[in-house]
Amino acid sequence: MAYDDLRSFLDALDKEGQLLRITEEVMPEPDVAAAANAVSRLGEAAPALYFDNVAGFNNARIAMNVHGSWANHALALGLPTTTGTKEQVAEFINRWAKFPVKPEWRDNPLWAQNSVEGDDINLFDILPLVRLNDGDGGFYIDKAGIVSKDPDDPENSGKQNFGIYRIEVKGPRKLAILPVPVHDIALHLRKAEERGEDLPIAITLGNDPVLSIVAATPMEYDQNEYELAGALRGAPAPIAKAPLTGLPVPWGSEIVIEGVIEGRKREVEGPFGEFTGHYSGGRNLPVIRIDKISYRTDPIFEHLYLGVPWTEIDYLVAANTCVPLYEQLKKDFPEVQAVNAMYTHGLAIIVSTKNRYGGFAKAVGMRVLTTPHGLGYAAIVIVVDENVDPFNLPQVMWALSTKMNPSDDLIVVPHLSLVELAPQSDNPGTGAKLIIDATTPARPDNRGNYGNQVHDLPEMGEWLTKLQQLAKH
Repeated sequence: MAYDDLRSFLDALDKEGQLLRITEEVMPEPDVAAAANAVSRLGEAAPALYFDNVAGFNNARIAMNVHGSWANHALALGLPTTTGTKEQVAEFINRWAKFPVKPEWRDNPLWAQNSVEGDDINLFDILPLVRLNDGDGGFYIDKAGIVSKDPDDPENSGKQNFGIYRIEVKGPRKLAILPVPVHDIALHLRKAEERGEDLPIAITLGNDPVLSIVAATPMEYDQNEYELAGALRGAPAPIAKAPLTGLPVPWGSEIVIEGVIEGRKREVEGPFGEFTGHYSGGRNLPVIRIDKISYRTDPIFEHLYLGVPWTEIDYLVAANTCVPLYEQLKKDFPEVQAVNAMYTHGLAIIVSTKNRYGGFAKAVGMRVLTTPHGLGYAAIVIVVDENVDPFNLPQVMWALSTKMNPSDDLIVVPHLSLVELAPQSDNPGTGAKLIIDATTPARPDNRGNYGNQVHDLPEMGEWLTKLQQLAKH
């Protein structure tokens, strides 16, 4: 089933018992964020949270943890809530094969019910803003899909971007944004500033669940996120034209904020509790001027808690980080079998591959570092044999324990780009990266004694099926 807006997905979560409505009055701080922090401890079937009785606000509606479990993630893709992690990644790969699916332009977008412009804008009147962690430097918007275009090629829909970036609220109509250098919006901003221009953007809040997934997917620069959404939804993504900027935005958004990133203007932003489980410090970042806000009556503010994994962000960027890396590696190395990039947005990545010849696995690891996502992430790459399941950590640890020789199988590459939010960076934005070859040596590499590996008994598969059936009774 394709959901056209956030509300229809919340209804589906509710019907599946995956939405917990908090009806008692709660304090905006710390209750809303603390509840979202706590719900992640409920495991892989944790529900979404919905607050509509927040002290100090009139008619506030806040949704948290919408993607915050494998059960919710499965439902977003139209799968049964019991679908396992590997199965969801496999289904993501199957649907990726249908990419691209052109979006569908629609009239009368849901967000067009109300609007405010210019000096009449006061973001605090529209959003029930709350801090997420007690060390945050202010209020943040952290689950919005932001639309921008390449200033040098604005008619090229492949080069437009729909991505999630953290935004700090600096005033009634002023925001600050973190455009990580390896992400598309940073390239758009650099081009605009080279032209002496501001960069028009549209910030969309409360989107359908698949659009949030694709906004967090590390696609190639000329790949269109709406076209991937269509493939994942099984139906074209509905979009509409933003009234001020003309940018293509989701038809079903709760709120659309239009404005510009002001060229060559910077203000101090941060700190913020990030996906790494650490605070990022304050820094000078670009500033957004809000010129128009359009919104549904009584909009739902979808917020996202970040902290020590796993929290909602880890489910949101799990399967959709694995799959593009798999697709990119598979093009160059057909021997690649699977990619697990679920950990801290791919700061650690595990790849299984057939080992063509001695040194081949190390080459696969180096290729990971040069993928669009690996350029800024992939601090640690572990390469394992084809018969090792990268999603099965005990198997990965077995490979590390028995296949890796520290004198020959560790490659440290210094001074590479590393997302500045990574706390292990030597300097913000750079750091060393590590490739670990935990594969069985292949000729002409004759190290070790691997000729007598134990294999599953021929009858094991038959017995596995039999035991699974007995366990159901």
